[in-house]
Amino acid sequence: MNQPTRHGVPDAFSHPLRVSRLARVAGGLLLAATGLLAAAAAPAQSRGLDLPIGDPARRDRDVPVVLDGITDTATGALLSPAQLAAQLKGVGILFVGEEHTNQDFHDVQLQAIRLLHESGRPVIIALEMFPYTEQATLDRWIDGAYTEEGFLALGNWYGNWGYHWNFYRDIFLYAREHGLRMVAVNSPREVVRRVRASGFGELSPGEAAHFPPRLAPESEEHQRMYRAFFASDDALHMNAQALEGLYRAQVAWDATMGWNALQALEQDGRKDAIVVVLIGSGHVTYGLGSERQIAPHFQGRIASLIPVPVGPGGAEAGRVRASYANFVWGVPPATAPRYPSLGVSLMGAIGKSPGKIIQVSGSSPASQAGIKVGDELLRVAGTPVDSEAAVRRAMAPFRWGDVVDVVLKRDGKEVAVPVPLRRVPEAS
Repeated sequence: MNQPTRHGVPDAFSHPLRVSRLARVAGGLLLAATGLLAAAAAPAQSRGLDLPIGDPARRDRDVPVVLDGITDTATGALLSPAQLAAQLKGVGILFVGEEHTNQDFHDVQLQAIRLLHESGRPVIIALEMFPYTEQATLDRWIDGAYTEEGFLALGNWYGNWGYHWNFYRDIFLYAREHGLRMVAVNSPREVVRRVRASGFGELSPGEAAHFPPRLAPESEEHQRMYRAFFASDDALHMNAQALEGLYRAQVAWDATMGWNALQALEQDGRKDAIVVVLIGSGHVTYGLGSERQIAPHFQGRIASLIPVPVGPGGAEAGRVRASYANFVWGVPPATAPRYPSLGVSLMGAIGKSPGKIIQVSGSSPASQAGIKVGDELLRVAGTPVDSEAAVRRAMAPFRWGDVVDVVLKRDGKEVAVPVPLRRVPEAS
């Protein structure tokens, strides 16, 4: 795995899920070092695409999804990119959903930003990738104060987010080249942890200012959508208290990211400005996440655009529930991960040995190289391991087919292990 959690808390809506491999509860505490798999779970995703929930005017019908086509789910019509830009006239906030490790989703995000910018709209890019405490980092990036390497290091990319920089690189370069403001809208990790553990009543006034004055009431439809992203046996690995806490964390992300995006729009003040929010698809689907949290506080129009894979692991029948999003953009089926990872989860901040391995994915490069649970990672490609972020930074330059040198401690002795980065073909 070696997939990041978001600010130390597993994110159930960043992409289609298989939680059962990582949701291990000990004393009600989810292992903060683990993260949700970026690989799609086809049954869970298929269920998520076809739920009779959301907008009553659209939830009882479906619409076509066409590869490289844009569908207006209100009418079922196929749009050109120029027509999409025209349809977004008057929209103040556009949520563009993503699977964090699917490059096609990020290419759609960039195309949407480019379309709006070239149509003359003032575009603000709101980012799930950074907590609002990191706003100065983004300002300095747009001002040209950082090289790419400096931004990744000083902005703590692999600590704040963790997914490979190359997935987002073109978006960040385009924003800087054209002077588009980028806004950090996520919550700091300690805020989400506190909400997960104790609820929203423990927030300080300063923290509460980043949430709507009133949260949207609990919704059975939102709960149904949330459950649909879990495979049938996943809940067996989590007790009710842990599930409730994780759900609170999801609501916290929905609310704070939506609210901070809305504040960015209202503070901008330019005529026809639009905030494009780059955010995990599950915070967008059916309008039940961030949009529902901020709709009562915004008089303007909100819209959603979500890429949908056409074929295995996505809309296999070429159809999607019309209430899934306002616009859906057909992309190719998900493939194997573009960038390699070792395939391990670490103890992280939970124990005295942050590099101790607590899980090894069965088909991962680490497993193939004989790395085991209980081993302690000391160095990866010469980089000392003091956190999951250190491993992700060390792995960033590697590609499939390379060999990464790993030094670990086993039975009190240092052991050097060369790890070939090879994918295992899917069974036919």
